[in-house]
Amino acid sequence: MASTTDIETPARAEYTWRQRLGRWDVKYSPYLYIAPFFIIFALTGLFPIIYTAVISVMDWDTIRNSGEYIGFENFEFVLNDRKFWVSLRNTFSIFLLSSIPQLILATFIAAMLDHHLKAKTFWRMGVLLPYVVMPVAVALIFSQLFADEYGLFNHWLGYIGIEPIQWHKEVLPSHWAIATMVNFRWTGYNALILLAAMQAIPNELYEASALDGAGKMRRFFSITLPQIRPTAIFVIITSTIGGLQIFDEPRMFDSAGNGGADQQWLTITMYMYNTGWGELNFGRASAIAWLLFLIIVVFGLLNFWLTRRLISSDSSGGK
Repeated sequence: MASTTDIETPARAEYTWRQRLGRWDVKYSPYLYIAPFFIIFALTGLFPIIYTAVISVMDWDTIRNSGEYIGFENFEFVLNDRKFWVSLRNTFSIFLLSSIPQLILATFIAAMLDHHLKAKTFWRMGVLLPYVVMPVAVALIFSQLFADEYGLFNHWLGYIGIEPIQWHKEVLPSHWAIATMVNFRWTGYNALILLAAMQAIPNELYEASALDGAGKMRRFFSITLPQIRPTAIFVIITSTIGGLQIFDEPRMFDSAGNGGADQQWLTITMYMYNTGWGELNFGRASAIAWLLFLIIVVFGLLNFWLTRRLISSDSSGGK
């Protein structure tokens, strides 16, 4: 006659196996869910970074697909090249001319959309439409609007007695024209991100301030802006990264795509592209890519430090 222990053993073993499987599911299934992202990132992000780091210190031969180690000569050449510093100046100039007005205008548009408007979905989709347009199409259209001889903007300036502006020949006007393209595409996108942050603000804060006699402007600067500060910092960081990597708009600003006759609007990414695919010098192009990567890292750390400082000041102020 079988004992009670012998009868219960299989059931206990089955329960223990299921319990162990459940523990494995809880512990390891999240890693399986996020693994595809890291695999794709390793193939499309991490591997190119490592690969360009290797090529940047080599005299790379594109025909033999091999190279000779030359140390930091590519970096030395790039840092001594006038085009690099001109492209760096142009990149920062276009970035400042686009990001600062873009953030101000996006905040204003988000504040207007946060009001009780009729057909809210229509207006919100409307501000997002420029973002849907292909950047090449935007660049082609605006390059014609900013044409030196027959552009629509110069035509309007002629009506009010202002001399035509040489958008493609002068440095600052070309930067303004390219920044206008960037603002046209990205202002609505950033406005919707800021709008989402504004809608997350509790209405009780506005009601209490209204009872205290605060006007609309007072509530905007005292409640809205402080409450959306983390989201605004996120928008600033993403705009910084995108602004330093700008390529499509300046590339399509004229038919040649070389950044102007005297590199008036040549950016770092264009300089890297022309060095790699124009001169077929992928060693120097990789060095430019790594210098741009380091610049973005520095700005990312600066933004991270600024974020931590703002958050700590808010916490101390709240206490």
